[in-house]
Order: sequence, then C-alpha cells, then structure tokens
Amino acid sequence: MANKTCRNLLSQLSDYIDGELEEMLCAEIEQHMAGCPDCQAVVNTLEKTVRLYRTVGRAEVPQDVQRRLYKVLRLDQIGRHT
Repeated sequence: MANKTCRNLLSQLSDYIDGELEEMLCAEIEQHMAGCPDCQAVVNTLEKTVRLYRTVGRAEVPQDVQRRLYKVLRLDQIGRHT
C-alpha cells in the first residue's frame, strides 16, 4: 500500500517526467525513489512509455478494436465511442 510520500510522488509524476518540476522537488522525488522500489518501477515504466510514444507516434486504433475496448471498460454504455 502506498504511503503519503508515494501518493505525493504519483501526483507530481507527469511534471517530473516532463522535466517541469523545480530542482528541489526533483531531488526529493529522486531521494524517495532511491529507497522505494515500487515508485522506481512506476517512474521507469512511465518514462519508457512516454519515450516509446514520442518515438513511434500515435497510431490509429481500428473502430472494431475501439468498440471492444470500450465494451470491456464498460464505457460503451455512456456513448463515448464513435
């Protein structure tokens, strides 16, 4: 279960990955991650995902795949798919 420090890190994760946090906050996050393998894994995974997305770009998802995904996520009932 995540403690308060982990939750705080997660709330700032996007800005941290994008390099938009103050140096002091980055240092705090990095110090926390040095002793928290769970947060290390989350940050590493997100960094890899962002890097992959920026490298590969956005791919169009076929309509049938979108429909199935929305159905599995139960979003089809709120009419958000096209």
